[in-house]
Amino acid sequence: MTQTTFDLDCKQCPRLAEFLRKVKKQHPDYHALPVAPFGAANPKLLIVGLAPGMHGANATGRPFTGDYAGILLYETLFKFGFSNKPESVSLDDGLKLKQCRITNAVKCLPPENKPVGAEIKTCNQFLAAELASLKKGTCILVLGGIAHSSVLTALQLRKKDFPFGHNLSYDLPSGLKLFTSYHCSRYNTQTKRLTTPLFHKVFKDIRKVLDK
Repeated sequence: MTQTTFDLDCKQCPRLAEFLRKVKKQHPDYHALPVAPFGAANPKLLIVGLAPGMHGANATGRPFTGDYAGILLYETLFKFGFSNKPESVSLDDGLKLKQCRITNAVKCLPPENKPVGAEIKTCNQFLAAELASLKKGTCILVLGGIAHSSVLTALQLRKKDFPFGHNLSYDLPSGLKLFTSYHCSRYNTQTKRLTTPLFHKVFKDIRKVLDK
């Protein structure tokens, strides 16, 4: 297993590498490469999403930037003191995260936003290395079931011991604290499965832990 948390030149998943090649040809101005984690080097909060979106992170090169899913996330990060701006637009917009870093379970854009099991498994080595670098007491927020499952796999924990649901929290054996949330996707927010108050409640709980 690699100890590298990110590899911009990674092509270990043939389907994703080929898809990114085609996307780059169609959209020459897009990032269309693996998307690096963004934020503090030694965070107190690590947020784990699923994968880059076609016209979001895949285009801009920053997680949750340029698509609908990032609107609620970055507004919330600003509200709870984790960033200096409420909106993420581009790599050169001056946005900085405070005590927080955002990463994805899968670093490359998958077709139809759906990575297959083998791709999630292959990319897990980078997430495992990133989690291994965290200090005890760090909070991890997973956005959605796949991110949740990926974190547990990376930490070699059994999923039945830490079931997924919205606004749950677990003390992990490694000394990390796990928080869960539905993903802030367009579908979840528009169907009201995830509302702004529900999302804010998760961050209120995280703040209580970090501000002790």
